[in-house]
Amino acid sequence: MSDYTAEPARYETLGYRRTGASGLKLPAISLGLWQKFGDDYSYATQREIVLHAFDLGIAHFDNADRYGPPHRAAQQTFGRILAKDLAPYRDELILSTKAGNPIGASPYLRGGSRKSLLTSLDNSLRDLGTDYVDIFYHHRPDPETPLEESVGALVSAVEQGKALYVGISNYLPERAEAAARLLRAAGVPLLIDQTRYSIYDRSPETNGLLDTADRNSFGVIVYSPLAQGLLTDKYLETIPDGARAQNSSFLSPDVIDETYRRRTSELNKLAESRGQSLAQLALQWVLRRPEVTSALIGASSTTQLDHNLKALDFPLLTPEELTVIDKHGIHGTGLKL
Repeated sequence: MSDYTAEPARYETLGYRRTGASGLKLPAISLGLWQKFGDDYSYATQREIVLHAFDLGIAHFDNADRYGPPHRAAQQTFGRILAKDLAPYRDELILSTKAGNPIGASPYLRGGSRKSLLTSLDNSLRDLGTDYVDIFYHHRPDPETPLEESVGALVSAVEQGKALYVGISNYLPERAEAAARLLRAAGVPLLIDQTRYSIYDRSPETNGLLDTADRNSFGVIVYSPLAQGLLTDKYLETIPDGARAQNSSFLSPDVIDETYRRRTSELNKLAESRGQSLAQLALQWVLRRPEVTSALIGASSTTQLDHNLKALDFPLLTPEELTVIDKHGIHGTGLKL
């Protein structure tokens, strides 16, 4: 029996945004379970973070079959929390999951075939302990599978009642537009595209993805808005013990060089002049775009979660401040593009 009761005022402060042309609204900041929700972290801490997020109005929890370690562990973690604490609130939750990124050696544990996508979805529903997810994504494009087949699997997920909406992730504009067109023709409009976007990764601006989203009326949800921690003050002097750059396959110590520190120091000065942290500035920056529905953040503590949500409390960035960000926020800084 759970001792958890959700905060009654949870919807009073966190803004919600309409997703593309749909009727679905998402919180401006969503919680992603990409990291810190595998078997290598404390379940008690994971539960505390998820429940605190919901108390703050974050009703959207983003998952994938790949998240762990091991793969599927993050979904199983959330499934435990859902069963114990959040089951009475299931109709208030937006649960998303993804399939298509490799999770094993078998050719059926990767890619965009009907077999891979729909089998993974069934396994994800079992992991989560729910009959349906709100959003089901194809996690990454698969050039070896006809797009029509991958899109058809997404359509089937909706028709079978296993997903309410569908999305794509890591698609470039041309393929995203083609997917949107096929989904529209099937009567299951593309809800959202999940993409990497930050001050140090301007790809969605420069490659036309944001324009494609606007033209095709789907939303955009951003992951890595803090560039894996590079858009914080963590690495301005040195690499702290236990920092992500020491043990992450997504962030190498090699990229934390003097060029990175010089640019980041200037961005940090701008943030300080606004009375905020660099992380808060970076979140505000991605959310300034009307095409962006929500920014996905991770959290290793409730304190970190509280801090990042305060980004929504600061005044809008001025044209002059955006110019400063453009000067020092050089695309590709610290990233493997």
